[in-house]
Amino acid sequence: MKARSYRLEDLARLVQGEPLGDQNLSLTGLASLEQANSNQISFVNGDKYLEAAQNSQAGALIVSAELKDQLTQHQNFIVVQNPYLAFAQLTHVFEKKVQETGIESTAQIHPSAIISDTAYIGHYVVIGENCVVGDHTVILAHAILGDFVEIGQDCFIESHVTLTGETKVKNRVRIHANTVVGGEGFGFAPYQGKWHRIAQLGSVHIGNDVRIGSNCSIDRGALDDTILEEGVIIDNLVQIAHNVRIGAHTAIAAKTGIAGSASIGKNCIIGGACGIAGHLNIADNVTLTGMSMVTKSIFEAGTYSSGTGLFENNQWKRTIVRFRQLADVPLTQLLKRLDHMQTQIESLESTFKLRK
Repeated sequence: MKARSYRLEDLARLVQGEPLGDQNLSLTGLASLEQANSNQISFVNGDKYLEAAQNSQAGALIVSAELKDQLTQHQNFIVVQNPYLAFAQLTHVFEKKVQETGIESTAQIHPSAIISDTAYIGHYVVIGENCVVGDHTVILAHAILGDFVEIGQDCFIESHVTLTGETKVKNRVRIHANTVVGGEGFGFAPYQGKWHRIAQLGSVHIGNDVRIGSNCSIDRGALDDTILEEGVIIDNLVQIAHNVRIGAHTAIAAKTGIAGSASIGKNCIIGGACGIAGHLNIADNVTLTGMSMVTKSIFEAGTYSSGTGLFENNQWKRTIVRFRQLADVPLTQLLKRLDHMQTQIESLESTFKLRK
């Protein structure tokens, strides 16, 4: 299939930028500075990329006004305030999208389901009773929608996704391959040495513009619903347990696990492999660095970390010995030693002052 081309002037208009140079220049794609050719456009996101930009064969560059004047070997530009944001916007122009509409012959759809005429339902998709699929939504092969699941407009549901537990998905949501939303939460009541299953009666509600990566599990609530507010973005391999609430525009990196009934605020950033205990509250605008373990609520915005950074192996072994030695010393004894050292320091300081 022949690549579609766009004029420099038209691309600049899409990102509210200023086109400079040959405004009729035909561009067929985006590429990195190192790999771009004369038919492609690239972006310069800071001073450290200036050398690569000077040597780039890109037909045009997305730049800030400050950087443009330093790129004397190029003539064609789109000048914007934020080149990285403009690049992100243009990726959607050149992205290959599913253009088909309709229902493939191998799909199994309950007669009570309501499917928009502009939606696309792929091969071997199963859609249950009283489901709703909105306009321009794409559901790829082997996806499953359990009974009473609702999906809004302009959503993208990739292959082998399962939506169950009467999940409700709003508009422009993307859910990637093999993710399960609305599965049964991990709820059991211990009694007389046995675990007694608690039926999960809640659902999952997903807001507008949410993105969920591959191989994630988002459990439905036990009584109340699990909620992902608008603009939440979730990486691959993330576990979100029942009754969790995630505030708008929070980002969660891969291999994070969030236990039941935790509440996470808006605009948070959760690094990879973090663990968050259940029934905690995390304030808005909190950043957790990778592999942090959260065992108590966080009430103030800021950056939080736990764990120990990487050491060379022999240094790590020595450090572990020190940790164990500290564990064997009672805290009161340590505090007494610190107080004694502080007293000695103050005494020495007084002596030096008297001698002066």
